[in-house]
Amino acid sequence: MKVIQLHHKNNTALIKKAAKGKRDAQHTLFEMYAPKMLSVCRYYIRDMQNAESVMLNGFFKAFTNLKNFKNEGSFEGWLRRIMARESISFLRQEKHIEFSVEEEPVRQEQYNNIESQIEVAQIQQLIDELPEGYKMIFVMYAIEGYKHHEIADMLQISLGTSKSQLFKARQMLQKKIKDINTTSYGTH
Repeated sequence: MKVIQLHHKNNTALIKKAAKGKRDAQHTLFEMYAPKMLSVCRYYIRDMQNAESVMLNGFFKAFTNLKNFKNEGSFEGWLRRIMARESISFLRQEKHIEFSVEEEPVRQEQYNNIESQIEVAQIQQLIDELPEGYKMIFVMYAIEGYKHHEIADMLQISLGTSKSQLFKARQMLQKKIKDINTTSYGTH
C-alpha cells in the first residue's frame, strides 16, 4: 500500500464533503488515515490480508455513517473505534476469541519497563503469540487506551475478566521479553 502524507488544515471541510458522498474527499481521507487504521486492525488480527479486509470494511462503515460524526472529538479517534469494533466483530465471526473462565484477583503493582533491545516487529510478534483473549484486551487497554468498563461492555465480559486477562497478558509478555533478553545477552 502506497503511503502518501497529506496535510489538511481544515479536516472539517474535507469530512463534510466526504459525508456528502464526494469521492475525492473520501479518497483523501482514506489516504490520510489508512496506514494508521491498518495498524489498528493489525494489532488485533494476525493475518495481514484479513487485517486489510477489516480495515476496508471499517472505512466503508465510516463513510456510510460519516453524517453521524459530530466533530465532538478527533476524527482519527472516531475511526479508530470503528476499526477496533470491526476487528472484534471479525474475530467473533471467526470464533478466535477465548477468555479463560477463572478470574484471579489482580494485584495492583507497578509494571517495570523492562529494558530491552527488542525491535517493534519483534514486539508485534510477541503480542501476536498471546492467546486471542489476552491479546485483544491487552491491545484495547495498553495500546488503544480503552478503560476496563469499556472493554467489558464491548466484549460482553465481566470487569474482572477484563482485568484478569490484562494481568495475565502482561505477565506473559514480561516473561517472553525477559527470555529474549536473557538469550540475547548470551546467558543461556
